Amino acid sequence: MKICVVGAGAIGGLLAIKLAKAGHELTVIARGPNLKAIQEKGFQLIEEDGTSSIVPMRAMSEISQAGPQDLVILGMKAHQVAAIVHELPALYQENTMVLTAQNGIPWWYFFKHGGQYEGRTLESVDPGGVIATNLPIERVVGTIVYPAAEIIAPGVLKHIEGNRFSVAEIDNSVTPRIELLSQTLKEAGFKAPVISDIRSELWTKLWGNLSFNPISALTHATLVDICEFPLTRDLAAKMMQEAQLIGEKLDIRFRVSLDKRIAGAQAVGAHKTSMLQDIESGRAIEKDALIGSIIELGKIVGIPTPHIDAVFACISLLTKSVQDQRGQLKITTL
Repeated sequence: MKICVVGAGAIGGLLAIKLAKAGHELTVIARGPNLKAIQEKGFQLIEEDGTSSIVPMRAMSEISQAGPQDLVILGMKAHQVAAIVHELPALYQENTMVLTAQNGIPWWYFFKHGGQYEGRTLESVDPGGVIATNLPIERVVGTIVYPAAEIIAPGVLKHIEGNRFSVAEIDNSVTPRIELLSQTLKEAGFKAPVISDIRSELWTKLWGNLSFNPISALTHATLVDICEFPLTRDLAAKMMQEAQLIGEKLDIRFRVSLDKRIAGAQAVGAHKTSMLQDIESGRAIEKDALIGSIIELGKIVGIPTPHIDAVFACISLLTKSVQDQRGQLKITTL
């Protein structure tokens, strides 16, 4: 299969390396030092057990140069999709699938939804409907991303934990192409079940991300720190309770309890969330897809979100400060 990963960061890079090792024809779209390192040395993967391998890979900066693909994986952060969506047609042939691998509420949430909000765009994740207008919904398939990984140096990716990518058609139908995608990912070493209710599973993961990620970024604390400190544990729980009311209003079934979801985050241990990693590296964060989208959905269904609002205000100001100063913010040991 010809596969192009647009955005060879932590998750996109992990998919690219594993799929290339499984024998697929990979192209990655990258920028800056990461692109240069992959072109010159290949893409290095450090596994969970510490073993390392280097995979030669076709890498370039321009989407227009990659040619038609069977599968396009959008591996960048949610707020970066609109900037490249106009370039994606250069990658299409008749049956090209576009796999969206972003965290948070996706831009397609109300497409092929079947509810009263069918076809509604969300300003928080797709301002002006740019993505919805320019990316044909028929090409789109979804995934819930579970692995944790990090680019630790240009062209060097460390896989921290997890290997599940649940996949689904966004209308939850089972089609030959989604079964092919599932099998392709499984052959590359991932757990990749075809799921029957992508939005409910999306909410289960988002339930933790919308609370733990911004609290982690604001406090520079790991998951276990947040869960074991009573005040932040309580704040996370209150944010999750507000989100649960919104989800249930949208007919979402939460298959695990709130306490069990918090316990799952605590069990991950001393892990820095992706949002904390971004703040420490001076990168823009996924605040709108992970948090702003929940506030917008709350307004749509008439559910107030005072705790989520307060945390969103704080993380938004922190992001602005880091970007205005072109800096990084991290705690260092004396």
